[in-house]
Amino acid sequence: MSVTRSRLTFEQFLAQCPDQRIVEWVGGEAVEHVPPVTRHQQVLGFLHSLLLAFAQWSGQGEVIVAPFLMRLSLEGPAREPDILFVARDSLARILPDRLEGPADLAVEIVSDDSVARDRAEKFYEYQEFGVREYWLIDPRPRRQRADFWVRNAAGIYTPAADDAAGVYRSTVLPGFWLRPTWLSAEPLPSSLAAFGEIAGLPPEVIRAISRRQP
Repeated sequence: MSVTRSRLTFEQFLAQCPDQRIVEWVGGEAVEHVPPVTRHQQVLGFLHSLLLAFAQWSGQGEVIVAPFLMRLSLEGPAREPDILFVARDSLARILPDRLEGPADLAVEIVSDDSVARDRAEKFYEYQEFGVREYWLIDPRPRRQRADFWVRNAAGIYTPAADDAAGVYRSTVLPGFWLRPTWLSAEPLPSSLAAFGEIAGLPPEVIRAISRRQP
């Protein structure tokens, strides 16, 4: 559950809320959330490393990990996705303390306290305010799943399925793909080796990377 709520303007929110806590501005209130658990952070680290490596390699934009505010509109909510991607043409909207407007891709990793928030509140907010692609990753034991949505021309999220090879291909990061089975593996795979596979590196290079990374 959320641990604190306090009503204040967005400017007061920016001035008062600490940088290193998960705090969002919703309905004129500052809402602080419970810190995540280990598995959440492991999956977060894997996905962030993978997306960051690909974005830097391809030069398509910037990847930012939480805590970092995404202010969806001037009057709307300011959320903190676990990971966000901003395409190259929109980089000017990244300010020192927040992203103004929607990210091109938002990734949320489900925790016990965030199910309704991620699957309902944020789903409809991200859809309404123009987040083009939304990934919802649930790493919890016996609940493991990965859902991907893409905003269509009518502004509605439609589910995006894996292909016949069990691979999900992003629409906002052309050339990027991942195997959802990576996210439920125990232990998680090497993010460098996974990037090598995405980038098409020779198998012997990928094997060498896997041996070197703890």
